[in-house]
Amino acid sequence: MASTDNKGQLLLVRHTESAWNKLNVFTGWVDVPLSDAGRDHARRVGQVMRGTYSVDKAYTSSLVRAQETLTLVMEGAGISGIEIVEDWRLNERFYGAWQGKNKTQTSEKFGDDAVHAVRRGYSPRPPGGESLEDTCDRVLPYFDETIEPELAAGKTILIAAHGNSLRALAKKLLTLSDEAVPTFEIGNGELLVFRYEKETDSYVREDAPQAAK
Repeated sequence: MASTDNKGQLLLVRHTESAWNKLNVFTGWVDVPLSDAGRDHARRVGQVMRGTYSVDKAYTSSLVRAQETLTLVMEGAGISGIEIVEDWRLNERFYGAWQGKNKTQTSEKFGDDAVHAVRRGYSPRPPGGESLEDTCDRVLPYFDETIEPELAAGKTILIAAHGNSLRALAKKLLTLSDEAVPTFEIGNGELLVFRYEKETDSYVREDAPQAAK
């Protein structure tokens, strides 16, 4: 159902703690589930949303930690009966040879400067993996072609995804530069809300409730 003011609303939530988050490893496309704490947190994210948003459709990645987050957020918020789309283009950044590797050990092997350049740069890639620029190049066209037209029609869309795929979206939504986007932080379970202004083809960030971890 479109909003009464015909302005689409976009809800973004980063997946809550996964089983590997607390191990301090590069997860990327490795398909690990949420931890017990992450599951509890996702339900609380939904609970603080309950009664505030009328969601029309949801999107998530092909990775189970984002899918579990979406399911539990919807459960907590009392959202049911809507279409859910799973698409790999919303996946986390692919970390190539670093996936499954401890971040501290990776720094010791490749050097702090090299790891920092990959983690906090726009174009550098890990061996066999994606740069943040590569991630933007798959996330943003998908968003523009598939999701933005639904926002233009006045729908409320919920996306549960990952730190870097949401960072890619933030580049567009907040008009962040190539230099600024790598340092834009989105916490696990953090909810970001934007209103789409069709007349100016722009996004306005709105206040959003946050659940305690």
